Amino acid sequence: MAPTTIASARLLAVTPAVRQSLLAAGAALHHLPVKDYVGLAAGTTYFAFDPSTATYYAAAGLVASQSSLSAQVGTQDDGAYNLFVKRSGAAAWTVYNDGLGGVQGARCAIALPAAVLAVWHWPAHSCYPPTPG
Repeated sequence: MAPTTIASARLLAVTPAVRQSLLAAGAALHHLPVKDYVGLAAGTTYFAFDPSTATYYAAAGLVASQSSLSAQVGTQDDGAYNLFVKRSGAAAWTVYNDGLGGVQGARCAIALPAAVLAVWHWPAHSCYPPTPG
């Protein structure tokens, strides 16, 4: 998929290196080794760059390994979805657990920029991908 630009943000492809960095950051959030996760949840992974703030944003659900009960428990309910933020040039992602972001009335862990929401095709002021309908 070619990068898309709306407002000031650019939709970016999730490369294998980005995927691995998100897995590592998500595993660290849950205090577990990366091997406890087998990937990112299909259809829920997003990646964008906002040049107006020189910041990368990502969102993804982690898929727990069948051999890790700790990871399986950690990705249930309110641990099921994560938002990632990284300033350009920074080595590590800051990760926010946003498992309740899709629940009516829940507050977002962080406010995502409107331009990022636009390129991800998420509703304004949201912090979780729209439910396919």
